Amino acid sequence: MIHIEKTNFKNEDFKALVAQLDADLAKRDGEEHNFYHQFNGIEELKHTIVLYDKKRAVGCGAIKEFRSDTVEIKRMYTIPGSRGKGFATQILNALEDWASALGYSICVLETGKRQPEAIALYKKNGYQIIPNYEPYTQMENSVCFEKRLRK
Repeated sequence: MIHIEKTNFKNEDFKALVAQLDADLAKRDGEEHNFYHQFNGIEELKHTIVLYDKKRAVGCGAIKEFRSDTVEIKRMYTIPGSRGKGFATQILNALEDWASALGYSICVLETGKRQPEAIALYKKNGYQIIPNYEPYTQMENSVCFEKRLRK
C-alpha cells in the first residue's frame, strides 16, 4: 500500500532519506559536491513529501519558493531497491499538485548530468531544459528544467 505524507524538514524519515541522497550525490559529484551541497540545506523546506510503501519510507521530495509564481523542486530521491516502480513520478506529481494548490504556476529544478535517471524522469514528466539559473549558471555538470503547471 502506497501512502504519500505531506510534511516538513523536521520529519525523521525525510531526514534519513536526504542523508542517503547526500551520500549518493557525494559519489556522483566528486570534487563539485561541496559547491552543490551548500544549496541543499533542508532547514528552509516547509513543504516536503515522504512516500511510504507498506509503511516503509522509500522516497522523498520538496518544494521551495523560487519566485512569487515559481517553486523549485528539491531533494528528490528514491531508495535503490524501490526504483523503477513509478514512485519518483508519484512524488513529483504530488509536489506539483501541492505547488499548484499553493498558487504557484511554474516548477523549476536543477539536476546533474551524472544523474541520467533523473534527467529521464523529468523529461518523461513534461519538464523542458532551460538555461541554467543562478547559482548554477557556470556549472558544466548542471542541467536545469522548467514546467508550467496545469491550472
